[in-house]
Amino acid sequence: MRQLIAPLATLAIARGVPFVTLEDMLKTAFIDAARTAHPNLPGHRMVSRISTATGINRREVSRITQARTEAPALRHSPATRVFTRWLADPTFKTRRGDVMALPRNGPAPSFEALAQSVTRDVHPRSLLDELCRLNLARVEGDRVRVATDSFVPAADSERLIGFLGSNVGDHLRAAVANVLSDKPAHLEQAVFADELSAASLDKFKRLMRTQWKALLDATVPALQQLLDADAAAGRPRDQRVRVGLYTYSATMDAPPGDSVADSPSPPPGAAPKAARK
Repeated sequence: MRQLIAPLATLAIARGVPFVTLEDMLKTAFIDAARTAHPNLPGHRMVSRISTATGINRREVSRITQARTEAPALRHSPATRVFTRWLADPTFKTRRGDVMALPRNGPAPSFEALAQSVTRDVHPRSLLDELCRLNLARVEGDRVRVATDSFVPAADSERLIGFLGSNVGDHLRAAVANVLSDKPAHLEQAVFADELSAASLDKFKRLMRTQWKALLDATVPALQQLLDADAAAGRPRDQRVRVGLYTYSATMDAPPGDSVADSPSPPPGAAPKAARK
C-alpha cells in the first residue's frame, strides 16, 4: 500500500492538492468498495455494515453517502481518436511504414477524410486546430503532418492528468482484480532487471519505444475492425478495453553486491539479473 500511495502523494504535493482533499476521496472510495461488497443489504443496515467494514464512523459514512455525486465519465476527445487512427491505420502509411503527410482537404487519403472517418459531429478544421494547439500536428502549406509519434499533449496539463488517472487506474484495477481472483482475468505482466549501466538503459528505452509502435500498429486497426463488425452485426456494445505498455527506471537503492535487508537470499546459482512477473 505504501508503494501505491507514495506516487500519489508526490503528485498531490506537486499540484497543490491538500491532504484533506485526498482524505475525503479515500473515504469515499472505501465506502463505495464496502457498498459493492455488500450489495444486497437493506438501506437501514447499510450504514452500519459500511462503518464496520471500513472503520469510518457512522456519521461520516452518512455524510459522504448523502453528499456524494457521480464523477463524470472520461471520454476520449475526437482529436485524440483522429490522431491515434492517423498514427496506426495502414491507410495513412507510406510503403516504408512512415505516417503520411496528408492534403488538408479532398478525398481519402486526406486530413478531411481522416477526420470524417472518426466523427461528423466536429468540423475537420476544428479537429486540425486542436491537434495543432496540442503540438501533435502542423500545417505546411496545403498539407498536414504529424509533429510527434505519440499522444503526449504537453500543452494540455488537464488532459495529461486525465490520461494519468485513466491509464494508471485501469492498470491498477487489472492487477487488483487478478490478486483477488482465483483465476487471473487480465493480462498484467512485467519484465525487470537490475545492475544495468546508463548506456544500456538508453538502448533498452529505444527498444521499448519501437515495441510500443509495433503494438500500436497492430491493435488500432484490429480494434477498429472489431468495432465495425459489432456495429454491422447489431451486437450489444457495452464492453471497453485499454491496452498499455510502460517502462520505469531509477537508480538502484543498493549498489551491486550490497545486501537488501527485506529481500530473501536466493539459492546458489539461482539469482538471475533479469526476471519477469
